[in-house]
Amino acid sequence: MFQQSIFIFFAFVPLLQLEDQLSQRTDLAKRKLKLFGYLYLTFLSWNLLTTWWVSYASIGGACMAYILNSLFMSILFLIFSNIKRRINKPYAIWLLIPLWIGYEYLHTVWDLSWTWLILGNVFAFNTNFVQWFEITGASGGTLWVLFTNILIFSILKNNTSLKIISKPILKIAAAIIIPILFSYLIFSLRKPLSISKDKISVVVVQPNIDPYNAKFVMDFQMQFQRFLNLVRGKIDNETDYVVLPETFIVGEGLDEGELAQNPAIKRFSDSLIKKFPKLKVVVGADSYKIFKHKSEITSTAREDDGVFYDSYNTALQLDATGIQIYHKSKLVPGAEIMPLAFLLKPLEGLALDMGGTSGSLGMQKERDVFTDKTTGANVAPVICYESIYSNYVTEYVRKNANIIFIITNDGWWDNTPGHVQHLYYARLRAIENRLQIARSANTGISCFIDEFGNVTEPTKYWEDAVIKKTLYLNNDHTFFSKFGDIIAYFSAFSSVLLILFSVFLRFKK
Repeated sequence: MFQQSIFIFFAFVPLLQLEDQLSQRTDLAKRKLKLFGYLYLTFLSWNLLTTWWVSYASIGGACMAYILNSLFMSILFLIFSNIKRRINKPYAIWLLIPLWIGYEYLHTVWDLSWTWLILGNVFAFNTNFVQWFEITGASGGTLWVLFTNILIFSILKNNTSLKIISKPILKIAAAIIIPILFSYLIFSLRKPLSISKDKISVVVVQPNIDPYNAKFVMDFQMQFQRFLNLVRGKIDNETDYVVLPETFIVGEGLDEGELAQNPAIKRFSDSLIKKFPKLKVVVGADSYKIFKHKSEITSTAREDDGVFYDSYNTALQLDATGIQIYHKSKLVPGAEIMPLAFLLKPLEGLALDMGGTSGSLGMQKERDVFTDKTTGANVAPVICYESIYSNYVTEYVRKNANIIFIITNDGWWDNTPGHVQHLYYARLRAIENRLQIARSANTGISCFIDEFGNVTEPTKYWEDAVIKKTLYLNNDHTFFSKFGDIIAYFSAFSSVLLILFSVFLRFKK
């Protein structure tokens, strides 16, 4: 994947050249419309070539993602072109950086969020290049990409001929190489967590149950027995955690008001927790909460015979002391939430059935961390789609999470690059927060990830498996964990000011 990272450093250069040429053609009819056409074709091709596998889950949802994401990117680039033309100064070309990063950030905080193509994500395949993400997060990668592209464009524009050994070429080389050298310096200076005394023994289970044809129709008792057969001999008195994937518990009707009496919960208690008292089970489930008072009813509540309730994609921690609950709150647009529900509430029932429920799921405002006083572990229960949001994951860390468990179900996309990309993005979360990760995927790839982004014990796709490893806790926060995505905050704020300034210039003329 090294080539993938190298190409990104000049991928925007042709677009910048095209925009520069068209912006100077004041005599060209419908210049902006032609620029938009080129932009849309480019961004649509990028979306299709990199995320075509989304169509395996839903052709309609995938088409909406391709169309809208390409549209947003094209509009952003047009805004940049207008601002650049109105300011009409050489430095205006560099304003693409805050505008694009601001767009990436704002695209993470609304209902139509689709952050798969954040430019900094490309370095998930070359994590040795970006160990400094512990300072900047993935937005630092986007900054690096855009800075290098604009530098190359400017050099090509201002130099009619270039020699291999020349000052302009050395500038380009420095822009690419210096951040990589800085990354390796951090890598060499940072002490690994393995020297810590704070450690836990973790067993990760990959049940490998077909999400389309078995998972949500197979009797849960059969699924549970299959799980017990997999872990037999893998769990002992030294095991601290067993991690199972997203929505492992289905079909049992988990009423959150009566969890302790639920048959599925009792199965875990009777077969594992009573036998191994120190064991904690972190598992995904479909659950619901009934609202007894009208004042409790949320905007995502459903109604059945006068009873209002919310359905959740839930993570549970089960142990001898009780049950801890977290509700997934970064939901997949169209699959788990109807985007812009205040406008589209009547269409909510058309949301895809992906995870045993249909319609919009409930959420929670704050991140919750699963705690254990015996080991000192504070687990961040990250559910599936949430793992691609760098700033979002830091919210767990600021709640003192010292290890991350990712539970997911990647079988919706079949054996395509989708599940591989999803796994690799988790490597960036490990670097940003310097936390180790245990990842349980229903159909693969399950694995462990260390604080440097290195993947160990990866399972094969579409095979049941159990892996076990000692993981180390980290109670020290990185700069990114403490302060969040400062580059993105600044860029979003600057973008608003730039757009307002551009409007001012328009009316001033």
